[in-house]
Amino acid sequence: MARTPNFFKAAFLLPANLVGLLTAGASAAMTGDPTPALVALGVETLYLGVVPFTKRFQRAVRASAPGAQDDEAARQQVDALLSELATSQREHYQVLVGLKEKILANYAKLPGGRVLAASSEQRLDALLTSFLRLISTLNQYRTYLNSSERQSLEKDVRALESELGQETNPRLKDVKEKRLELLKRRLARFEQAGESREMVSHQLASIEDLMRLTHEQSIAIRDPEGVNRQLDALSAEAQATDETVRDMERFLDFTEETSSPLPHGTRVR
Repeated sequence: MARTPNFFKAAFLLPANLVGLLTAGASAAMTGDPTPALVALGVETLYLGVVPFTKRFQRAVRASAPGAQDDEAARQQVDALLSELATSQREHYQVLVGLKEKILANYAKLPGGRVLAASSEQRLDALLTSFLRLISTLNQYRTYLNSSERQSLEKDVRALESELGQETNPRLKDVKEKRLELLKRRLARFEQAGESREMVSHQLASIEDLMRLTHEQSIAIRDPEGVNRQLDALSAEAQATDETVRDMERFLDFTEETSSPLPHGTRVR
């Protein structure tokens, strides 16, 4: 996610505000009367005490900030991933979001806390997005690993092995042998997928444990250097999670290719 914009700076640099300040300053300089400048200073104080905190102004600043499109794309990705999850999975994710907010609130209490919290938010969001991607891919694995599909594969393997022992047509025997090899490879990948699913379940639990540990440490932490160590651990976990997701996606892509029907016109008795 993009860093939180500086709303005070954005409000101060609005053209209308700058024109008003310059006009009051010029008037005071030309007349030698400081009253216009003092009035402008009072209005400016009131202005900066109200406008930067309004939701409408903050939305406008975020929309015009550099990287706003990337930020919006990231939000859309999160929304899309959440829409694919079961209700219990979404609720689990929201618990982690709550931990993130508590972590940032604790970081904000440190020296230079606002800047520190803004930079930390990006890494925390990256880990949470990785968490969502991992759950989504795990759900795909569960669909792939349904028992009826495996039983069907095992039945086909047994049938082909029986037919091959009696097949006398060389061309048909060659086709059946190739298909049997593919089916056995798919069965072997069921075993691999089962192991990967267990690994992913533990990785999801590790992400949750890391978020909870980071929150617990953020309560007592007193120096920004300690925060940096925590953030490095979060980034490393996010990177490891992304690598796992890519490996699982490659596995699923390969499985879809190898399970596709034989070319049109191929006949197998």
